[in-house]
Formats: sequence, C-alpha cells, structure tokens
Amino acid sequence: MSVSAVLEGTEDIAAARGMARDFLTSLQSEHGLPVWKRTMGTVQLVVSELVTNARKYAPGPCLLTLEVNDGAVEVTVWDSSTTLPLILAPDPSRVGQHGLEIVMAVCRSFEVHREPVGKRIKTAIALADDRDDRRAA
Repeated sequence: MSVSAVLEGTEDIAAARGMARDFLTSLQSEHGLPVWKRTMGTVQLVVSELVTNARKYAPGPCLLTLEVNDGAVEVTVWDSSTTLPLILAPDPSRVGQHGLEIVMAVCRSFEVHREPVGKRIKTAIALADDRDDRRAA
C-alpha cells in the first residue's frame, strides 16, 4: 500500500500533511492495520519537515511517497538538489534548523541517498508501538 504526489509549491506542505493523514486513516479503516495516535502525529510532522526542506532548498518539484513496509510507514521525499542535508548536532541555544534533528529523533530509521538527479531521504515510523496503545480516531 502506497501513495505518491508531486509537490511544486509551498502551499503543498499542508496538502502533504493532509495526504499523510488520509493515507493513515485509510490504512486503519479500509485495511484494518493498527495506526496509533502517536503515529498519526509523527508521520504528519516528518512529512511537513521533509517537504518543507525540499521546497526551501531545492529548485523545482519534489516527490513524496508514503508506503507501508514491515509494520512501519516509510516516508520518502525526493528533490532535485544533489546537496546532502546538513545534520547539526543538538544545540538548545540555536534558533531554527532543528527539523532534521527532530525527524531523526522520532523515526525508526533515517537514510539519505544521492540519486542520478537529486537526492532521496527515506524515514520509517512504526505504525504501532507499546508506548501508546490508543488507536487513532
């Protein structure tokens, strides 16, 4: 089960979050997969951060793909820039540039791959975990 969208403008960031919410809702309602409340919020946060970075730092459109694999939602964002993201060490005194730090803290995995054109960032977020046993509404 997967869904993809090409995003071309900053207004698409909200649409990307909505796409993530709708995808997770359908996983639960149509496919019977458990989706925890924490997962619903975490996936939308990760989608927002990754798409925001792609729209901010890369020219042209980006591609967002959400896919279920091995009990997790994989969030993949491709953009046209070959520049790899700068992952800064945690610094509570720094104002801004905490997006990837947050993404890496909440995801099961985080990968960056150069592509023949651009780069692809892939993360995985567990659909359900034992820290939050309440399903999404």
